Amino acid sequence: MSAPGPDAATPLTPLPRARRRRRSPLPVVLGVAALVGLTATIAFGNLNRSLEYFVTPSEYQQQQAQLQGRPVRIGGLVKAVQYEPQTLDLRFTVTDGSVSYPVQYRGAVTDLFKEDQGVVVRGEFQGNTFHATDLVVKHSEEYNVPKTQAELKDMIKSAD
Repeated sequence: MSAPGPDAATPLTPLPRARRRRRSPLPVVLGVAALVGLTATIAFGNLNRSLEYFVTPSEYQQQQAQLQGRPVRIGGLVKAVQYEPQTLDLRFTVTDGSVSYPVQYRGAVTDLFKEDQGVVVRGEFQGNTFHATDLVVKHSEEYNVPKTQAELKDMIKSAD
């Protein structure tokens, strides 16, 4: 007798599906956690050293121990302006009405800088004097276009 051939009537059963090896999610989870941790460390690790606080002279007087030797921004009103245009030396006092500090700045000064004007200065205290590296002058947020020639003349007179 001969062996049955491919055209025999016995049905062929398909092979069972091969088992897929299940991988552990632990390496992926650890990799993502390490990446997030590294990003957080870079972003926030030295944040405290690079912060610049904005304080009024009164607030600085109260927090002087914590802020001494750090870059600080102080905001207040300008008083007692002394400016030498040839040397670009500027000395003035910044005040919030109750506490005042002398400020020294070297550089060009905008036309908006004047007495009783709001100012924010960035720098550090050296002793009791604030040595500014940047000067930001506050100005009115409103811009009114003069409607008549008389208003224009009044605006020009007040600017001088």
